[in-house]
Parts: sequence; structure tokens; C-alpha cells
Amino acid sequence: MTKNPALDAAQTRLEGFADEYLTRPGVDWGRMFSTIGLRVRGKIFAVAIHDGGLMVKIPEARVAGRVAAGEVVPMVMRGREMREWVVAAGDAPDALWASLLEEAYAYLDEITPR
Repeated sequence: MTKNPALDAAQTRLEGFADEYLTRPGVDWGRMFSTIGLRVRGKIFAVAIHDGGLMVKIPEARVAGRVAAGEVVPMVMRGREMREWVVAAGDAPDALWASLLEEAYAYLDEITPR
């Protein structure tokens, strides 16, 4: 546990979704920035973030639609929007987190060399 209750809650929530992914080939936990996320073959596809949200990597072509639907916001780092990274709020429904996790896993599984 950290000294950040929002991050701890998001990490615990992510861990609740993780079991089904951790049984898939090449999926494990890995470090990204100062937290732990799910990765496939060494590439992170989902991570709990400090404000309590879930950050996932999805295809750039899907980002605008998910943002327009109000499901996510683009991840901004050092003033720059990341093309394929989006954030769902910590209080977003489980169904949204689940669909984002599945989309992110499928995307990274497809683009990451075996």
C-alpha cells in the first residue's frame, strides 16, 4: 500500500479484474512509472493511476469515440496528449473498466511480438 488512498483503491480494483488476464499466455504484472500494471509480453496495457483512475492503451482510432462518448479522457503527460492512452475515472462503472481492459489487452496482444 502507498500513502495515496485513491491509488490504493484503484490498484485493489484493478487486481479484482486481473485474475482472468493473468491466466492468459504472456500476461503478468509490471512496473510503469511509480505503480504496477498489467502487461502482455512486457508491454503495459493497463495501470491504476494516482487519482484513482484506470489508464489503458487502446488503438488511436478508438480514442476519439471513447472520449466523445464521455467514457474516458485522453492521458496528458507534460502538457501533451498521449495518442493511445486514455483514463477512465475511478468511480466509472465496473462494466466500463472491464470493456477498457479487454480492448487494451486485445490491442497489445495483437501488436506485441510473440
